[in-house]
Amino acid sequence: MTPDAATLVAFYKSPLGRVARQFVRDHVRELAGDVNGKRVLGLGFATPYLRSMLGPAERVLAFMPARQGASAWPREGPFHTVMCDPLEMPLTDSAIDLVVAVHALEHTADAEEQMRELWRICAPGAKLVIVVPKRRGLWAQRDNNPFGIGHPFSRSQLDHLLKGHSFTPEVWRDALFMLPSHARPMLKSARLVERLGRYVAPALAGVMVVRARKEQFPAIARRQRAERLVRLPALAPATAM
Repeated sequence: MTPDAATLVAFYKSPLGRVARQFVRDHVRELAGDVNGKRVLGLGFATPYLRSMLGPAERVLAFMPARQGASAWPREGPFHTVMCDPLEMPLTDSAIDLVVAVHALEHTADAEEQMRELWRICAPGAKLVIVVPKRRGLWAQRDNNPFGIGHPFSRSQLDHLLKGHSFTPEVWRDALFMLPSHARPMLKSARLVERLGRYVAPALAGVMVVRARKEQFPAIARRQRAERLVRLPALAPATAM
């Protein structure tokens, strides 16, 4: 199941969504590093975490899967969003310096094919920043948030997926230690819970944020897609009336 764009927009406009965006965005910015002059791609629904990159980056694209739908972004200028098939993105080889994937990998129909496509579009030495729900985390257990929908990952699963497709993990971060609750007391204490959770209960984090670097050679060759047989109706001559 994939949440649609309207559901994701509504979540990030809610009080819980604004708090979650703030905590995750801090890690995304730190791991992305300096984006000055770089070509940046947001995959999935990454627009809540890309606004600070619009100015310094050479270009910023936001690719949203067709099954999710797309929302216009940014609101105040020319749109940077593109609705496409994430397994066949309309980009040339080695076109992107930084990929930020949020609400993407846990919803893809074929994670291995997705990694092959990411390797193809990434330039040599490009960085990949991925945000995925953590399998044992509290957020993956509740369906009142987008991180509770889709396939959650353990650290070992994500590490194996990255290394198996020529991406070397460099930095790992955990985020969202608060309960995914809209209750006002929980939202007010969210910052304190986030700080304490890193030391007291790291296993209960809601999401993992990892930065990986593209290696020079692909570990697994890209699959050859079988050509589809398209049947055309037989054309027969007809007498004009």
